[in-house]
Amino acid sequence: MFDSTAIVWYAAVCGALAAFAPRFGGRTVRIVTGAVVGIVAASVFPAIKGIMGY
Repeated sequence: MFDSTAIVWYAAVCGALAAFAPRFGGRTVRIVTGAVVGIVAASVFPAIKGIMGY
């Protein structure tokens, strides 16, 4: 089961951090890319944590 709060939080934090990344396209591209990375991270981390036994 997905925790939508965690997904939104990771997307917001990663998007905000990516907005300040230098030399990675325009600001909108950086924010969207960061948000996608956050969504993937929040979706995959629980499965990885379960596999590791935590």
